[in-house]
Amino acid sequence: MEITATDYHTAGEPFRIVRDGTPEISGATVRERREHAAASAEVERVRRLLCHEPRGHADMYGCFIVPPDDDGADLGVLFWHKDGYSTACGHGTIALAAWAVDSGRVAAPRDGEVPVTIDVPSGRVVAIVRRRGGAVDGVTFRNVPSFVLARGVPAGRVEADVAYGGAIYAFVPAASLGLRVVAEDLPRLIAAGREVKRALEGTDAARHPQDDRLSGIYGTVLHEQLAPLHHRNVAIFADGEVDRSPTGSATSARTALLVGDGLLAHGQTWRNDSIIGTTFHARPIGEGPDGLLTEVDGTAFRTGEHRFFLDDRDPLGTGFVLR
Repeated sequence: MEITATDYHTAGEPFRIVRDGTPEISGATVRERREHAAASAEVERVRRLLCHEPRGHADMYGCFIVPPDDDGADLGVLFWHKDGYSTACGHGTIALAAWAVDSGRVAAPRDGEVPVTIDVPSGRVVAIVRRRGGAVDGVTFRNVPSFVLARGVPAGRVEADVAYGGAIYAFVPAASLGLRVVAEDLPRLIAAGREVKRALEGTDAARHPQDDRLSGIYGTVLHEQLAPLHHRNVAIFADGEVDRSPTGSATSARTALLVGDGLLAHGQTWRNDSIIGTTFHARPIGEGPDGLLTEVDGTAFRTGEHRFFLDDRDPLGTGFVLR
């Protein structure tokens, strides 16, 4: 087996884009393809190969490029991590849009902006890519509608607010668990994130109101406020994975919570930092019939071009994870 991929990072979070070597994934829509990928032993073999050690790690993230739902989008994508396939990924959308322009898949001016339209499992999103001097200078990600699902839900030792931004997240102030969003507290943040997610799984708060394929608590976001419009958070997603970026889809969901609390007005920008100190800026830009419309600003950088191999004689096969 041979697979080629291009790696990016968005605000420190890895994103591996598979260019060649993905088995065919059937389905009429990206959402259907996500279901079929998870049920395909052949596709799962490739995901594990690229996520697991020694080619990846417990916090690896990436995607398969698939056809869009129709001619209205430039491409479709299936986001994956070590435990399966997510419904949305803001940092991945930012990286994918930068790659689409860098690779020439989407034509862009040397100086100026170009939209990259992407079908993801949660819907259709648009990333506005800015170029200066022929290089990508930044990306603004316009997400699917975001909305609040529940407030003050019992979640083990704490209460959580639950909101949707392409995926469903539980939000908990880190201080309510005696924690800070700092690297020194990371083992306890991971344990707390897992505990909150387990407590909410299967509850009404974890259910998407229109499509059960989008249901389930994807991650727990532990957050703290640094200033009125300056926050820091860490998302513990899947089974204990740690997002190094501020998490784009969760930033959209948190924007809906801040607007609901009266702490953020339409058009007003707030700053969300990650546990490693990287930053996204986000703003509400209007109300749609299905929820709050948001934008998230970030940037992505290419980190490598790869050819991965699987030797049939290798006793480790598609690899392993230690967490």
